[in-house]
Amino acid sequence: MKNRQLTDTAQALVCGGRGLLAMDESNGTCNKRFAAAGITQTEPFRRAYRELLATTPNLSTCISGAILYDETIRQRTAEGVPFATLLTEAGIIPGIKVDIGAKEMAGHPSEAITGGLDGLRERLADYWSMGARFAKWRAVIALDDRLPTAACIAANAEALAGYAALCQEAGLVPIVEPEVLMAGDHDLERCRLVTETVLHTVFDALYEQGVMLEGLILKPNMILPGLACPIQPAADVIAEATVTSLLRVVPAAVAGIAFLSGGQSGELASERLNAMNIKAKASGSRIPWPLVFSFARAIQRPALEIWKGQAVNTAHAQQALYHRARCNHAALRGEYSAALEAA
Repeated sequence: MKNRQLTDTAQALVCGGRGLLAMDESNGTCNKRFAAAGITQTEPFRRAYRELLATTPNLSTCISGAILYDETIRQRTAEGVPFATLLTEAGIIPGIKVDIGAKEMAGHPSEAITGGLDGLRERLADYWSMGARFAKWRAVIALDDRLPTAACIAANAEALAGYAALCQEAGLVPIVEPEVLMAGDHDLERCRLVTETVLHTVFDALYEQGVMLEGLILKPNMILPGLACPIQPAADVIAEATVTSLLRVVPAAVAGIAFLSGGQSGELASERLNAMNIKAKASGSRIPWPLVFSFARAIQRPALEIWKGQAVNTAHAQQALYHRARCNHAALRGEYSAALEAA
């Protein structure tokens, strides 16, 4: 019965032409973004902003699930409704970020290992009781001409697999996020080679832990050159490289692939996602998983810049949020365009 529930939840998150809204920024990250926008960095303002996101009209037409942070899942709307309840009633599945962030890896300068396994079984039980039905864990893989090391890849893969097994034990669908970072001047080919190595290692670890792939969602980076690379290929080139790599290393049994935005602009992320889904349509049944999104800044940024912590701007900010969600919703059908962006 639990396996069926996991599979059903995973399918609900990635099917039907919708994607995920990542609103799981830690308090520190949220405060940094608030500071840049001139917004007061306190819990009441974080709560108000999260209510703005969660109460955006018609959001469920484009968004299947929302990833929350520990503070957020414990918060309520101004009317006293828990955010998880609000989202569920709106037709959006609540999820929860459960890692505690990346820490410096001992003996490996410039590399990081994600923590949070200690006490995770108990925390997952609490999150389930609060209404969460899926979870997320992010591993951070730095990339340059000598990194990542095999040790860093292996350590993060083992942590991801341990987390995923605990999630499924608790009845939560694990989103597995091994992010190869965009920072640097590496080219597309270097990103491809490293990403394929990382994913190979992650799926080996998942297999060893007995994780059921039908009840799991992969949240990978797109195959992209570094931000400082002088050659930035067109969207169709990135789509070809990304889909080809995934076909090489991701088992067909995985429920779906929800791309992270990784610091891309909203427009670029939508354009590249659109190119991938055009390719998927053209290939017929060759691509076995839905290709959706799990974006944070690439959806949220315009809304935050409009809101500025002022209630009078809420409706306008929600319109901007819904517009970005609609653009990505169109990209899942291969129908994103400059005309839609300007609408």
